[in-house]
Amino acid sequence: MAGEKRYAVVSCHVERPLDDRVWTRFEALAAARPAGFRIAALMRPPDADAGEEEPLWLERARRAAELGPLGHHTHWGGPGQARPDPGARHVPGTEDGPAGRVRREGTWLREAGLQPTLFCGGGWYSDEGVAEAVAELGYADCTATSFRPPYLADGAPRLHLEGPALLELPSGRRLLALPSTHSIGMLVRALPRRLEEPLVHVYFHDTDLLDRRRALALRAALAALALRRTPTDLDSVQRDFRPAKTTMFAASRG
Repeated sequence: MAGEKRYAVVSCHVERPLDDRVWTRFEALAAARPAGFRIAALMRPPDADAGEEEPLWLERARRAAELGPLGHHTHWGGPGQARPDPGARHVPGTEDGPAGRVRREGTWLREAGLQPTLFCGGGWYSDEGVAEAVAELGYADCTATSFRPPYLADGAPRLHLEGPALLELPSGRRLLALPSTHSIGMLVRALPRRLEEPLVHVYFHDTDLLDRRRALALRAALAALALRRTPTDLDSVQRDFRPAKTTMFAASRG
């Protein structure tokens, strides 16, 4: 994707794929490819402790993979808690911490025959161990943002990047980071101005589609965005995009 063309991608944090009302709306939107965008489904794996049903989840994940790129979205505290519990104690050298959950979920997804290519930490959480696990699984990472999520406390672990970058990890691995740049509302507000980002990455949540106004705003904003940027998808970006920046993981901490 070298050259003067500038691109845009769309991802959805699919957090309630077992809710029929939510899933039906997401599936219809993804199948429609609004304004030519193949929407990446960043799916939260089922939580056995919460009684979530694996067979139906897998059926819907396979359908999502037919419609666009498939990603892995971890909620460390279960369906209702995206970020890890800051008070939790973990035994060094074991797999009980945030990175261990990513590895366990990633292994389960592979054993189920799925091949996710992307990762996003719930609540925009990441740390060095999580980043190493994401790189080991061969994912590109979408956890970084180019903005500070307003609900996060000062000092809360997160990644901040203005555009795509290769992150140098302590192990020597490199992790491709494709930061999210705009929520639905941010995109609507940004469209009248010049879009400066090297890659516009719009994200939304599957539950946004339950709100008719937000769903209509998303479709309208994507139609306008497609007039300004060339629609592509996150798998194509991984294949073809060459980040201009390489940075140490520690330097990306927000």
